[in-house]
Amino acid sequence: MEESTSREKILKKIRDALIEKTEPPYPIIDQDSSVYVEMTEPLDVTFAEALVRIAGKFVYCESEDEFIGNLKSFILEKDWGVLFCQDPRLHHLLKMGGIPYEAHSDTILNARIGITRCEYLVARLGTVMVSSRLSPGRRITVYPEIHLVLGYTSQLVPDLKQALTNLKKKYRDDFPSMVSLISGPSRTADIEKTLVMGAHGPKELYVFLIDDSTPPS
Repeated sequence: MEESTSREKILKKIRDALIEKTEPPYPIIDQDSSVYVEMTEPLDVTFAEALVRIAGKFVYCESEDEFIGNLKSFILEKDWGVLFCQDPRLHHLLKMGGIPYEAHSDTILNARIGITRCEYLVARLGTVMVSSRLSPGRRITVYPEIHLVLGYTSQLVPDLKQALTNLKKKYRDDFPSMVSLISGPSRTADIEKTLVMGAHGPKELYVFLIDDSTPPS
């Protein structure tokens, strides 16, 4: 009898608690407002600053011709040698500039410099979005010691959410099997808290941004 009475008391408390309206102990969370501080700089400036903060290198180009000129200068100054590139769209630009490149898959393990395009450039994070749908696939963003990325100002987006939304619209039902975010050179501090660059991928990341906001005259 005592057990039944205790049970009834507990159930009564539960019923009373469900009926009685009480104010929530915590303020209602706003799920719609952005958690980020509003950006005051243009997307290209925001991206460049964020990329440099995470040890990436940024090169602004007003045109594809200037990109070719800048790339030639880097190849000579830094003694990069032959680039590894498997992207037909980039082959066209490299041929225009007379820049030699290697495209055979068998040589990728020994490639020092790899160059790719990208899907989007996330300005707030300084992050490069790539996918398996780009011609080189997955390996070229990991194997070479130095990764060069060619992007356009039309590919700049403020946040990761916008990049993913655009990617879904772009590919619809044929979504890439792999989407990767590259935030600066590969690094780790797992061993004795010492920062090591190039632990799981390229030691250096260069992003060449071509301004395509205004058509050529």
